[in-house]
Amino acid sequence: MEDIQTRAKALQAEIDKAANMVHLSALLQEKSALDEQISAPGLWDNPATAQEATKKQAKLTKRVTPWVQLQSSLRDIMELSGLNDDSLEKDLAKQLDVSQAKFDELKADLKFRGPYDDHDAIVSLYAGAGGTDAQDWTQILLRMYIRWAEKNGFEIKTVDESPGEEAGLKSVTIEISGPLAYGKLKSEHGVHRLVRLSPFNSAASRETSFAKVDVLPKVDKPDELELDDKELRIDVYRSGGHGGQSVNTTDSAVRVTHLPTGITVAIQNERSQLQNKETALTILRSRLAQLQLEQHQEKLGELKGPNQSAEWGNQIRSYVLHPYKQVKDLRTKHESSDPDSVLDGDLDGFINAYLEQNVSA
Repeated sequence: MEDIQTRAKALQAEIDKAANMVHLSALLQEKSALDEQISAPGLWDNPATAQEATKKQAKLTKRVTPWVQLQSSLRDIMELSGLNDDSLEKDLAKQLDVSQAKFDELKADLKFRGPYDDHDAIVSLYAGAGGTDAQDWTQILLRMYIRWAEKNGFEIKTVDESPGEEAGLKSVTIEISGPLAYGKLKSEHGVHRLVRLSPFNSAASRETSFAKVDVLPKVDKPDELELDDKELRIDVYRSGGHGGQSVNTTDSAVRVTHLPTGITVAIQNERSQLQNKETALTILRSRLAQLQLEQHQEKLGELKGPNQSAEWGNQIRSYVLHPYKQVKDLRTKHESSDPDSVLDGDLDGFINAYLEQNVSA
């Protein structure tokens, strides 16, 4: 029984340390406040507020419950082992093994300690050098992220889309919603390079094309990152498109420019000017939050505009389909010889390699 007590104390110390690292106490306080808000009468008088609160409650519950259950289980083991009843030793040893296994699984949470890791993600893809091949490559990457999100049970929403002239996409922005969506997808931020036999020329020659992927934490609450109205220029204009009934003939498209950094967000996907403005402001907050992380600045006024040309040189991963098959991440050196599976959404190996590298850094 003494051995069980020693093991249990050591495990409890590890769990307490890990719980502090994931800010469990703060998460529980936030959940308690949400529980109180949701149980208040009249919550559903404002359906949008109610839906947002219940969605956040469900996400928090999913994250904190395993930690609370693990702490409770270990307290029971410590209490029962203190009785020094040898008839309990075998059962307590099994319970301790189960608790250790659960803790090993939960330690993955330690990889998600960034200020926005628990947020949903805004993923924008832009065709780079390579003409039609690059636009087709952008659409292939979009499908890859959608397949990954579907496999993880995440929700996907298209925010904005600009189709290519012949094929593919010039650009597209989607929201991916789910537990730790940004924390997992931030590893995809950068330039992705494709080498393949081109389906768009008669010689079927080998072509290299590029697409840029921006992954932002979705910051949709003004109090998380306050914008000064004096530093914003908001322009409205008529939505463009290929014609047809879906094209809005009113001035509903919105362009928001953050004057100090020069960051511009234009949205025309929604029919309502107000909806487009809110979406544009959300993406602007998200881009500024990402810029703060990259430039390690506490105040928005200290931010410099993003260096677009430098980002295009920031190639993070190569996907080679010819003359051999390989996907290789240039930061972590993680690679796969099965690009078909990777492009079908099998990204966890690359995501985990990035997180492991950064948690140990």
